[in-house]
Amino acid sequence: MTAAVLRLGHRPFRDRRITTHIALVARAFGADKMVMSVKDEGVEKSVEKLVKRWGGDFFVDTVEDWKAYIKDFKGSVVHMTMYGMPVDEMIGKIRGDNVLVVVGSKKVPGEIFDLADYNISIGNQPHSEVSALAIFLDRFFMGKGLRKRFKGKLSIRPSNRSKIIKSG
Repeated sequence: MTAAVLRLGHRPFRDRRITTHIALVARAFGADKMVMSVKDEGVEKSVEKLVKRWGGDFFVDTVEDWKAYIKDFKGSVVHMTMYGMPVDEMIGKIRGDNVLVVVGSKKVPGEIFDLADYNISIGNQPHSEVSALAIFLDRFFMGKGLRKRFKGKLSIRPSNRSKIIKSG
């Protein structure tokens, strides 16, 4: 069971920080990669640098034709939208399959609703796509993503009072 995130409609000048945060959440919560519909070397380099320091094999890729990528994906395509079905009602149907989670930037084309196997909401109110992705991946992996060990050059030893970063 694998998870990938498709960042649809990334605008390099405007969305770089949020798209980077989507990559960070995707990695931390168990996804294997993020695919972008628009190339942004700044995001790619930022994530590559993070992975070198903190570990794992997460990466960012770019596709020229996002529609073909969705159509060719082997597994369930999940579009995160506040107009979709509640995550808790649908997650049981999705879990166990490979999943491509589509997270929009600017207004997504209406056809994405038909291309997706599932249009999933995390509540039906406006909110951050970053939080929606985190909640979805947490439910999808049943919390296991948060317990993943990345074996990087740096790691954190949990502490109630201090910042403890281990090297090596």
